[in-house]
Formats: sequence, C-alpha cells, structure tokens
Amino acid sequence: MGTDGLRDERARRGEATLLRAPRPGLRATLEGMPGIPVVTGYLALDPAGQLTTLGPNGSDLTAVWLGEAVAAVKAAGGNKFKMGGTGSKQEDQIITVAIEKAAGVKFTYIPFKGGGDVAVQLVGKHIDSSVNNPIEAVAQWRAGALRPLCVFDDTPMPYKAKVTDTMSWSDIPPCKAAGVGVDYLMLRGIFMPAGVTKDQVDFYVDLFKKVRETADWKKFMEDGAFNTTFMTGPEYAKWVENAENTHKTLMKEAGFLAP
Repeated sequence: MGTDGLRDERARRGEATLLRAPRPGLRATLEGMPGIPVVTGYLALDPAGQLTTLGPNGSDLTAVWLGEAVAAVKAAGGNKFKMGGTGSKQEDQIITVAIEKAAGVKFTYIPFKGGGDVAVQLVGKHIDSSVNNPIEAVAQWRAGALRPLCVFDDTPMPYKAKVTDTMSWSDIPPCKAAGVGVDYLMLRGIFMPAGVTKDQVDFYVDLFKKVRETADWKKFMEDGAFNTTFMTGPEYAKWVENAENTHKTLMKEAGFLAP
C-alpha cells in the first residue's frame, strides 16, 4: 500500500475491517513526503515476522565475511565496487549507506526492480555484492553461485537446518560480529486506522497469535529466514518510532532528505 492508500486510510477512521500490511519501503516513502504521518494516527499491531536482510553476497570477492569484503572495497578506492539492491532511496540503498558509514567505504549503488533480479545480476557478475532478502537469494546460495557475508541483525538466525552441505542460516554471523558495526530490521507489520476500539484490536492480535502457532506459518518463517519477533501496542509503536529516527538520520546523510 503506497501513499494513496495511506491517505485513504486516514479518511476511514474507525473502520475495523481495514487492515494494512505496508510494503517494506513505507518508511522511505513517508520520510520523502512531508505531511504524511509515520506513526501518529495509526494503531500498530504486529511486526509479522520482521525480515533480516542477507548480504552483501560477494560472488567475486574472496572475503569470507563482511569485514574482509569491506577491507577489499576500501583498498580499491571509492566507487570501484558495485552494490546491487531493490529500488532507489529505499531500504537496500539505505542499508548500503549504513555500511558505508560504519566501514568508511563508498560503493556504486545499482538499483534493480526486485530481489530476484538482484540475485541474478550478482550471479552474472554484473555487480560485486548485494543486499537482499534471504529468501530471494537462497537458491543461488544453495547452488554455490554466491555466498552470504553477514545478516543485518544483532544475533545469529536461529535456524540450524543445513541450507548448503556445510552451512545453515544460523552459521551466518551478524554484521557486527563479521567486522562492520551495522544492523537493520525491515518493517513487517499490520496496521489499522485510528479510532478503532480496544476490543477490535484485541480480536486481530489474538487472530495473529493463532496464525503464528500454525505449522504453515512456522515453516514459512524458517524457509524465508525471518525474524519472528512479535510486538503489539506501545512496545511496537516505540519500535516504529525508533526505526523512523534511524531512517531520518541515514536518509539525511545520504542526501535523500533536506538537512
């Protein structure tokens, strides 16, 4: 749901049948459109499996983990290595900016239409590394065509089943442990319009809790290497507020927003 949908939602205050699962780029979209509230006026429910983003995946870089990769980028000089991601001025480019800031390097960022395209371009050696969702690059990793360098979370993923002959999701270190002090969790949540009642909110929170306990949900979480953190109410609203502040800082540093 884009900005038109957000405006429509604001006009439908109190409608308990309207649920919104915003696209991952919501934060970047809102930050670039003054006058559209990010948190105020919306009732946050559940970060339905916050996604940990996998990458960069260096197909030609000889590095094992991210710290070694950025050392090679730094030695080569600014803008010599190409980083691929989905879209411009969205999460993937913002993550790239965060890596640049933390490691003191500069990539040439190349935008593509989606994560599948990004993985194909990396395997084809048209870019040197990428930031991508785990599920969008797992087939190429399993085939040995690329390799993960770190996960943008502050702890390893809990999934211990082998994805390749030698590695599981849990074997991939957090980026901080791999040598670069950066973490990033993408927004995965359910929102309702302002003005709904507590009973209406509780109905959906209870429903989502039941869904989370199903075998299908748990399999999807593991197959996609999702972070399964569950938050509601003030705790989740605070998380969204902190994410907003992080995005504002990174987008200003990247020149995406006015100072």
